[in-house]
Amino acid sequence: MLSLSCQPTNSLARQFRRAFHDKRWPGWQVIIGIETHAQIKSRQKLFSESLTSSLGEPPNIHVSPFDAAFPGTLPRLNQDCVDLALRTAIALNSQIQTRSSFDRKHYFYSDLPSGYQITQHYAPISLSGHLRIPDRESPIRIMQIQLEQDTAKSTFDPRTRTSKIDLNRAGIGLLEIVTEPDLRSPEEAGAYVRALQAVLRAIGASDGNMEAGSLRCDVNVSINPIGKPPGTRCEIKNLNSIKFMQTAIVYEVHRQRDLLSKEGGVVPQETRGFNQDTLETFKMRSKEEAPDYRYMPDPNLGVLVISPDRVQDITQKMPELPWVTRARLVRECKLSEQDADILLNLDAGRDGRSAVAYFDDLCKQSRKPTVVFNWMVHELLGRLHTARLTFADNPLSTSQLGELIDLVQSGALTGTSGKLLLREMLARPSSQTPTERALALALLATNQEQDIDQVCAAAIAALPSEAEAYRRGHKNVLNKILGWVMKETRGRADSKQAREQLLSLLERDVEP
Repeated sequence: MLSLSCQPTNSLARQFRRAFHDKRWPGWQVIIGIETHAQIKSRQKLFSESLTSSLGEPPNIHVSPFDAAFPGTLPRLNQDCVDLALRTAIALNSQIQTRSSFDRKHYFYSDLPSGYQITQHYAPISLSGHLRIPDRESPIRIMQIQLEQDTAKSTFDPRTRTSKIDLNRAGIGLLEIVTEPDLRSPEEAGAYVRALQAVLRAIGASDGNMEAGSLRCDVNVSINPIGKPPGTRCEIKNLNSIKFMQTAIVYEVHRQRDLLSKEGGVVPQETRGFNQDTLETFKMRSKEEAPDYRYMPDPNLGVLVISPDRVQDITQKMPELPWVTRARLVRECKLSEQDADILLNLDAGRDGRSAVAYFDDLCKQSRKPTVVFNWMVHELLGRLHTARLTFADNPLSTSQLGELIDLVQSGALTGTSGKLLLREMLARPSSQTPTERALALALLATNQEQDIDQVCAAAIAALPSEAEAYRRGHKNVLNKILGWVMKETRGRADSKQAREQLLSLLERDVEP
């Protein structure tokens, strides 16, 4: 897709002259382009009525005769996939083509039942978009966005030395988003993918989860001495995390530089993979060009015509875009830009809603946004992370977490008891309200003055040496006595009130 091995055209000249002086490889310019394959968030596949499969489902349960390439079966275009592609094109400032078409990309492999993949090579659904990333003046240009179908999945069993094919993924709708070769460093590449993930999640086109395989990147890398034409590109396939993508680019730059530094050294054009164990790229095959795939128009699919009214209707219903959301969170919710980015970069929840939508719901009941953020990110996400879960695994509804926050803010629960209750609700999810769970666990705060007096007196009696040390001037031991009170009351006592009562009791016997 990305022509880096030839002399730049006039339209690209300014971009190629943008030298990026990197101390890691002085004197060399790195040119990077990215082809992103994002799984479209649709219930059904691109050309059949089979359901889109989820990670971990049994193999071959979402397969239609068309997915399995039975002779005589015909494709039927999924309108939802088209609409989500149009959303993506609008969000990426891309020029929607009123007429686009589908092509067959031919190659023979076990995970491709029909021997070809249906894509949009010659007439994609949109052209010439752009996406801005942080800390860079000029935007990253998008060459094109195209619809295509995913392949099946092949696995190898080393015990039986057999390969197995799972057709669940065959035919799932993908968006292939291709950049111009505008990126100049691994960090810019990472920032671009993060920005693209945020856009796709915000508009509901894809969940953008690289770990689950719903977003994969092919990265094209070439290097050249600064001021010279671009070198020969190599493509690194199927990178499934931003960290690995950046590591692969760094390795590839050093590999190509070592080759070119030798007398008469050249970089062969090839397709490479990435070994996550050794953190090295490896040769897969010589790089194919368009003639190798024998592209031809698909005879079973006509021209896809997009009416201006359809585009206008989708534009009017577009969700809030990430840069607008970020500005709103900073301006109205008083979050820092870093905190806003944390919300924007979280995976969607179990119900498919974004983390920002979850946050907005929590703030609707006049709750203070900074308090909501603290409970949602520091407490809820902290607990999920400890259990090696993500926000997508969060079992709590906004009404449950919101009620817990209200109990703490009203004083009905202490902060310590609130955290204990949150841990219990995550460990044993149920339809019970936080108030019902708190009553069952006897966590509601002890606010009666008499109760506080009795517990504090008992603490002093139970820790006589610490009490005597405090009276002799060792003020820090008060924390230990207070800890006894909180432990005895299981966190129900108000710590501020308990501290004041302890001070009153301890200083009562101190001579002036």
